Amino acid sequence: MNKKLSVADAKKHLSEIMSRVAYNNERFLIERRGKPMAALVSAEDLARLERESNKPKGLMAAVGAWSEFDEIDEMVQHIYKKREEAWDREVNLDE
Repeated sequence: MNKKLSVADAKKHLSEIMSRVAYNNERFLIERRGKPMAALVSAEDLARLERESNKPKGLMAAVGAWSEFDEIDEMVQHIYKKREEAWDREVNLDE
């Protein structure tokens, strides 16, 4: 659980807080007038957050997962070509 601190308390006890973050993996939420303004987390937590935020999301993640498979790209191109060629194909909406 994150511990909440005022800006004044964070300034006053910064050295102690940094030690607790670095060695005990504690997290602190720094508030100004009761409103969350910043967080103090370990360098390891920050690195993990940055890795996660740089990962593609949604459909782009799915596309990226298949990007190294050349045959997938060829297959998709083949499907598009066949669909363009079959402009008069019947579509059954009851299925």
